[in-house]
Amino acid sequence: MGRGLSALLKDPTNDIKSIEDTNADKVVGNIIELELDFIKVNPFQPRTNFNEDTLKELATSIKELGVIQPITVRKIDFNKYELISGERRLRASKLAGLQTIPAYIRIANDNDSLVMALVENIQRHDLDPIEIAMSYQRLIDEIQLTQEQMSDRVGKKRSTITNYLRLLRLDPIIQSGIRDGFISMGHGRAIINIEDHEAQTDIYHKIIKENLSVRETEALVKAYQEGLLNNSTSVPAKKKITYTIPDSQRKIFTEFFGAKVDVKIAANGKGAINVPFHSAEDLERIIKLLNK
Repeated sequence: MGRGLSALLKDPTNDIKSIEDTNADKVVGNIIELELDFIKVNPFQPRTNFNEDTLKELATSIKELGVIQPITVRKIDFNKYELISGERRLRASKLAGLQTIPAYIRIANDNDSLVMALVENIQRHDLDPIEIAMSYQRLIDEIQLTQEQMSDRVGKKRSTITNYLRLLRLDPIIQSGIRDGFISMGHGRAIINIEDHEAQTDIYHKIIKENLSVRETEALVKAYQEGLLNNSTSVPAKKKITYTIPDSQRKIFTEFFGAKVDVKIAANGKGAINVPFHSAEDLERIIKLLNK
């Protein structure tokens, strides 16, 4: 049936452009086999990280079983579609070598597409807390939805939405820590009660070094706030924390990049490599080194 309906979309003289057009009711909302080459990625996609290993696993599953859950697209022109949700399935289908993919067709303007993309991704995918927070913020900034309206759209309590949005007040280093799994959203919610970003990052490093629980973090934040009342702004037992690799290993990075490279490692074994550059030309030099 999906392949039969797809023929309706290949007639340029009767192109379906709106829900009022002839045969629109037969196409819109139905599952149709679409050529992958006709689908472009949605610019409103909130997910930015796609794990290559899990994509390959999904591609293998698709080769054996096909695409079980159709993607959702909006029609933007003749034989041109824009993805609303299902980018992992789209990417994995390309890896699997498919030519077509089952898709739900919708007709929507840009604002509708943004709302649908963000809402469907929030509801269906395992976005990290910062990606969810950024999705909510985009609905506020670009569509002017209130938190009450978002609550109705996504089926979440207003207080839940507020808690996600508050994460965006954290220092960017801490936001990255949440995205990379160094700390949990619960840790972030505790830290956000401190306005000073330097104090936030001091506590963040202490959490990682001492593997503090959310409850222990809340106690640490409370102690810091009590210290403010006593005219002391230092974090209790404050200590600048830097996990570094041995000098011999750091030297390898430094010699390769021609810059003093900072390598930090968290207690769970994850880490980050910071390569500084001092100009656009210096950045281009580093990029060329990585592309060799």
